[in-house]
Amino acid sequence: MKKQVQKGFTLIELMIVVAIIGILASIALPAYQDYINRAKVSEAILAGSSAKNSVSEYYQTQNDMPTTATIAGINTGGQGIVKSIGYSRTDATHGVVTVTVDKTKLTVLAADATVTLTGTGSPNGTIWDCGGSLPAKLLPANCR
Repeated sequence: MKKQVQKGFTLIELMIVVAIIGILASIALPAYQDYINRAKVSEAILAGSSAKNSVSEYYQTQNDMPTTATIAGINTGGQGIVKSIGYSRTDATHGVVTVTVDKTKLTVLAADATVTLTGTGSPNGTIWDCGGSLPAKLLPANCR
């Protein structure tokens, strides 16, 4: 008598494969969404970087922080995820660039959030620190 050779998979084996794929997808999807949101926030950081460069250049030439965004040459209008860019001077060697992120463009936010770039002028140039009201997981590694 001939032995029957089984071809294909059993129902249990197929269910196990589907369960494994479901588990992997449930882990990968939130990680992917975080990645997408961090990529969007990088647009706000980039907008703040151009303002940082303007303030740094002004400080380098004048040895004093600019008093307004207009004097610093900062474009305060928003575009994309950036609602607006602001600047304020704390004193002669400190200035703060504030980038407001539009909550409608970043769905994980309940309200508009900010990225703050704080500049400290020194003889060697301007040193910048960043922070803000965005959740830490959305900020770049050097801002956390």
